[in-house]
Amino acid sequence: MAQNAILEGVLAINKPVGLSSAQVIRDCQMQFNPSATFAPLLKKESDKRAAEGAKAFNRRSKNKKELRVKMGHGGTLDPLASGVLILGLGNGTKSLQGFLDCTKSYETVIVFGASTDTYDRVGRILTRRTYTHITKDMVLKAIDSFKGKIQQTPPLFSALKMEGKPLYEYAREGKPIPRQIPTREVDVLSIEMVEWYPPGSHKHYWPTEEAGDAERQLAQKVWKVQESNGKALTPEEEEEEARAVAAHEAAKRKFESDVDGLVMDRPHSKKKQKKSHNGQRKGGEVVMSGALGTEPTSEPAQPFRKGANLIPESDPNAKAPWEGEGPPAVKIRMTVTSGFYVRSLCHDLGAKLGSAAMMAELCRSRQGDFEVDGPNCLDYDDIAKGEEVWAPKVAAMLENWTQKTVAKATTFSGHPPVVAEPVERKELSDKAVETNGVEPTQAGEKGTVPPSAKTEAAAAPPVKPEASVAAAEAEKDDDEVSWKGFQD
Repeated sequence: MAQNAILEGVLAINKPVGLSSAQVIRDCQMQFNPSATFAPLLKKESDKRAAEGAKAFNRRSKNKKELRVKMGHGGTLDPLASGVLILGLGNGTKSLQGFLDCTKSYETVIVFGASTDTYDRVGRILTRRTYTHITKDMVLKAIDSFKGKIQQTPPLFSALKMEGKPLYEYAREGKPIPRQIPTREVDVLSIEMVEWYPPGSHKHYWPTEEAGDAERQLAQKVWKVQESNGKALTPEEEEEEARAVAAHEAAKRKFESDVDGLVMDRPHSKKKQKKSHNGQRKGGEVVMSGALGTEPTSEPAQPFRKGANLIPESDPNAKAPWEGEGPPAVKIRMTVTSGFYVRSLCHDLGAKLGSAAMMAELCRSRQGDFEVDGPNCLDYDDIAKGEEVWAPKVAAMLENWTQKTVAKATTFSGHPPVVAEPVERKELSDKAVETNGVEPTQAGEKGTVPPSAKTEAAAAPPVKPEASVAAAEAEKDDDEVSWKGFQD
């Protein structure tokens, strides 16, 4: 690698269980921002900002004025899941949209006999069913029926919204849902059993917490409707849902902080300063986005890891939540298209076998050309080991990405690609996005778009702002999006 090489592009990181996708990005930025490896990239950004003038600089949000390595991810992987998380750095964030639509491979462990409100082991028990009749041959036959194009219903208490309101809010308020949950068509390209766990041979335990009566009743009603006449939304219902979701998301964005996970000294407003004792901030209070302020100490500020330790570790000495040997479990490997819910497959497999089931473990082993333990997938633990460990690996991965990208462009056009200078993108408002309705990164950075994209957007027919916001949110929807609304 040349000494002053500007490194940007796409790589993958092997995300561990317990971290949100956004927290992984923040952890990387904590190492990348002050490093010599990314100093040339930050210098390039600094020069660009210096040339854009004060007016453009002032348009940036406070967080964006801070100079840092621009990063985004190519599809959320929620805290319970481990495996491939694709990261874009610098101009690499422009390539992330394509990874939302590529095929993905998963390995999941399913335990039978009970279902939860989240369809996984960290939820609350909704129902228990008999499991003594389930055999390995039955499971082999059942999973084969999931191959090909199928209609799938998202998890009952996922982030799914109906008329702009999350389903779990209907349940906890004891209100009926306005209509049945819409299904989506997904494609299971391959599915196979990896390992069979007979009763008494594993410790994939059910959770001990029980769901409330409201959640149980809603679940039974929804499942009954789905069994009788599950169907997709009509175009009119889709338009109504888009408007409702857009209104809900616009209101929610007003109250959500732009959390970057770092402690920052945020000055109080003049109104709040007048209310403070003697008109002064108490002890030069340090305020952290999304949390209470703390008094300053002589120690340097430490990062607030809001998206860490979100999944409790399994207790190896925990008592089994069943009598006798308990239920069997199975590990399944599958390759699927975008929008697939692994949790729903686990739940549906239990129902097909005349029982219940939940997801105990999940690993995204591949996304596009990126694989766990592959040459272009960084181990998460390497990040904390320091620049001397991660820098050579990250540099090699980004250089490899750049070479492949140039080679593909040359093959397609017959000559080397012409790289256009990026054009600064307008700030998105709280209520609507630009007419193309697609944000360039999953981490919330608005970034830049090439002139060609703006030309295409101008040529496209106008889109209603409400539908545009809904479309942007739909693009963010991924296979394993956070099921409890973790604030990344």
